[in-house]
This record gives sequence, C-alpha cells and structure tokens, in this order.
Amino acid sequence: MSTEQLITQHIDTWTSALQTRSTAGRGNNGKIDLYGIKKLRELILELAVRGKLVPQDPNDEPASELLKRIAAEKAELVKQGKIKKQKPLPEISADEKPFELPSGWEWTSIQNICLLENGDRSKNYPNKSTLVESGVPFINAGHLINGVINEMEMTFIKHEHFNSLRSGKFQSGDILFCLRGSLGKSALVNNLSGAIASSLVIVRAYPLVSNKYIELYFNTPLSYRFIKKYDNGTAQPNLAATDLNRFLVPFPPLPEQVRIIAKVTELMFFCDQLEQQSLTSFDAHSQLVEALLATLTNSQNAEELAENWARINQYFDTLFTTEASIDALKQTILKLAVMGKLVPQDPSDEPASELLKRIEQEKAQLVKEGKIKKQKPLQPVSDEERPFDLPEGWEWVRFGSVINIRAELVKPEKHYNSLQVAPDIIEKGTGKVLSKRTVKESGVKGPNSKFYKNQIVYSKIRPSLSKAFIAEYDGLCSADMYPIDCFINSEYLLKVILSEVFLIQVRAAENRIKMPKLNVDSLSNILIPVPPAKVQSVISDRINEMHISSDLLKSRLQSAQQTQLHLADALTDAALS
Repeated sequence: MSTEQLITQHIDTWTSALQTRSTAGRGNNGKIDLYGIKKLRELILELAVRGKLVPQDPNDEPASELLKRIAAEKAELVKQGKIKKQKPLPEISADEKPFELPSGWEWTSIQNICLLENGDRSKNYPNKSTLVESGVPFINAGHLINGVINEMEMTFIKHEHFNSLRSGKFQSGDILFCLRGSLGKSALVNNLSGAIASSLVIVRAYPLVSNKYIELYFNTPLSYRFIKKYDNGTAQPNLAATDLNRFLVPFPPLPEQVRIIAKVTELMFFCDQLEQQSLTSFDAHSQLVEALLATLTNSQNAEELAENWARINQYFDTLFTTEASIDALKQTILKLAVMGKLVPQDPSDEPASELLKRIEQEKAQLVKEGKIKKQKPLQPVSDEERPFDLPEGWEWVRFGSVINIRAELVKPEKHYNSLQVAPDIIEKGTGKVLSKRTVKESGVKGPNSKFYKNQIVYSKIRPSLSKAFIAEYDGLCSADMYPIDCFINSEYLLKVILSEVFLIQVRAAENRIKMPKLNVDSLSNILIPVPPAKVQSVISDRINEMHISSDLLKSRLQSAQQTQLHLADALTDAALS
C-alpha cells in the first residue's frame, strides 16, 4: 500500500482519533488533541527515515560512497585548521541498528555527518544584564517554535559582545537543537545569524549532507528514542553534545534525501489541511451547540422551553458528540435549574421569603448560644443587581445570608490519621472528591481547617474556584478551602456553587482583589437564587438524574474515542511492520 493510499483509505481513522486533555473549565478546542493527525505526522516521518516513503533509485550513488566523500571533506577541513580532529566512535554493531535499511542506505552517527558546537560558557556568556533591545540575535530554547525561530520573541546582545564570544555563533543553514529542558526541540535557521544560549547546541551539516534531512530526522520518533536513551534522568532533562553525536541516523543517498524532503513537505501540507478542517469543524460544532443551548436558557416560558428542547432532542446524537458539548449541556442544566426553569413551580409551596426569615432567626439563636460568630450585616439585594427574574416564590439573596463559614484552624500533626482534602483531589465543576488520603499521606505541614459531615467545603483559591464538595465524613481541609455550614438544602446549594450563575460572579469578585484568593466578604456578597424549601430537593434530584444520563453519554463517547485511538495506533504499527 502506498503512503497516499494509507492516508486516503483511512482518512476517517486519522481525523476521528481524538484525545481530550481536560474536560473542566471554559473553552473547548483547546482541550482537543488531534491524536490521529499527530500520529499520521509521526508515521510519515518514520516511514521517511526507514526508506519506505519514496522509491529507491538504483542509479543513485550509495550512501556508503557518500559517507567516504563526507569523511574526505572532513579530513580536508581538519587539515586546514577549520575544525578539530575528533576521536572516531566505535563501529555500529548489528545489535545497535534499530531496523533494517533499504539497499543503498547506511547507518551512521551524527558525528560523522554533522559538526556540533556548544555556546560560549566562559565569563563572556551573555546574561540578562547584557541583553539589549536590538543588535545580534541571542537565541534560547524558548525561541524555538514549531521548527522555526520565533523572531518576535528574540533577545539581542551588542555586536562587541558577539565578537568577544569564542563559540556558539550560528549562521543560516544551521540547526539549533535543545539540550536542556525541552529535549529535542529544534529549528532550521533561515537568513539569520547570531549566538546561542547554553540550553542549545549548533548542528552544522557537513558538505554533501542535506541539513533539511537532518532537521527532519530530529523530529522523528526514532530521534526521540535516542533522546530517551541518553537523557541523564535528572529532574531537569539534559543531554550533552557528546551524547547527541552518538545518535544513529538512517542515511540515504543524497538524491533520495532530496526526494524524501519534497515528499514530506507535500504530505505535511496535507496534514495541515486536515488539521485546519478538523479545527474549523470543531469551531462550527461548538458554536452550534452554544447557540442551541442558549435558546433553552433564553426561553420565556415553559411552552417555549419545551419547543426548544424538542428541537435539540431531535438532533441530540449529532450535537453531543464531544466531551466539551456534554459539559456544556450539563452546565446548561444547572443554569436552567437555578433560573427556576428545570422543574414546574407549585404556587401553593411556602415562599422562600418565609424560609429566609426562619434562617435569620436560627442564626441569631446560634450566635446567642455562642455556636457561631455574629456576621457582618449584608446589604439588601437591589433590583439593578439581580442577574435575571426568578419565578414567583423565589428570592435573590447574598450567599452569606444562607451559610456560615466555620474556620477552625488546627495543627495537622495532631490529626495524622484524619482524612485530609485539598483542591488537588477535587474534580473541577462536578463536586466529586477523586481519592481519599490521610493527613499523614498528604504530607501537609501548615495549619488546616476542620470540616464536618454535611458541610460544603469550597476552594477559595484561583484557579480552583469551581471545586467544592459535600463532606460525607469529618476531616481536615487545606487552608485554601472554606468549611461552610448550610442553612438551605446543601445539595441544591452545591449545584448553585457549580453553576455559571455563581462562577461568573466569583470570577468578577476575584479579579477585583490582589491576592488570588476569594476573601470572606467577597464570597458572602455573591448573589444566589433561593427557591421554596420543597423545590430545592426536587431541583437537586432532577439535576442528579440528568447528570447521570450525561455522564453515561460521556462514558460511551470516551469508550468510542479509545477505540479510535487504538485503531490509529494499530494502523501505524501495521504500516511500519
């Protein structure tokens, strides 16, 4: 099967194999990883260096002869004093060769076909204080983006400083390769000269070697296997230039190097088109879902809501085909719930105003008994502040009027066997604690707050402002969380906290404060809709029921995505075998 057939006959596999990086928070396309297209790019590069991308021409001078001519060129450069003589590397044994090559190809090392040059690491090495706004480019690893140098981000040194450097001066045609941090990141230099930072090394192809082929090789899975082999394994990924010199390169005849580069360029352009089409399709899909879900929350009455839902339900299987769209559906359900549109209202229910009076009396009694502290008075909610109109019997109130934040700081070492919760083990936007651990297991040393069963525990720190849960046991939580006593249905209140109605206000309040933490005053003044007491539990049950269906849909989608990922992997393996 030709490469073109491999791509075109399996186009659905390449474009439908998707991976979701995250399902929480806002945005959508940023979460989608085009796994199939990424895998296709890797396959094209791997086929290229295995000699399976373009046909071999028996008339080409074999690589063995080419390598002899390159060695002669190197010897002449040594003789002229332009480069230093290198200690030859041991001959490549049969066991070291990663795979069999076509006739006319040879395994060689980077040292045999490229000159490596580190940056100047003497006292002349540029530091922040020596950088200037214009002058000679001084390139570090962060300036290498997608195989090119990002000239918009470049830093500079003075010409006199550049002239004082003893090494690390690159020129057009060189490859800059990252030795520290983002190992293997590289860029081919075009129409530029300058100096490199210590995180990079200059790779300069010898005459009769295509620098574009070497740059192509650096992007292959094969090259990354050698990076993994030689990485020193410390906390900071690190290679030495001497390690890079030992990388084995499948080396074709020079005319075939040119044909490979042309073919890879053509196929990568095709991948770019596939990628753009996919992203455009995701954008269109996302906008359609957003627009249709907005019709639900904008419905003026129950009849209009029923009509809009019927329209969505008609195309349900087409609309909710991504994790982002299912999350948007779940968030819409929450918004409909807190707007009073999810369940029918009963005019005979006791209004929320009566419930709020009882809560005020209950809190006053608890203050009198010394069980809670007296709260700072909250301003009444004005008509201008209300985000939208509520059904008859509902009330807008400030969050602080229906809760009590109970902060009991304790030393964690006295509670080693207690369960401890911090934002890192709470799932964003779902109210779920992902795992259990003791104080001892968490390793926490600073003060913690005690929380009690049935309290809501809420994260007050950016970026975890949609992390909250209802406690099913007593325990400790990090100081970045508020243990909250609830004076209305805690299940309903949690749903409000996780809704966009609440989160929009939280983000606005958080943006007004210097510290990345939501203080008590800001949290207490968030507006929430309170329905009659009977309706609170009905709403909570209805949300849970609909979210179970949504989670089942997401689970099926994830299973289907896994199948597509396995298909893409299997197709790649089959093409290489």
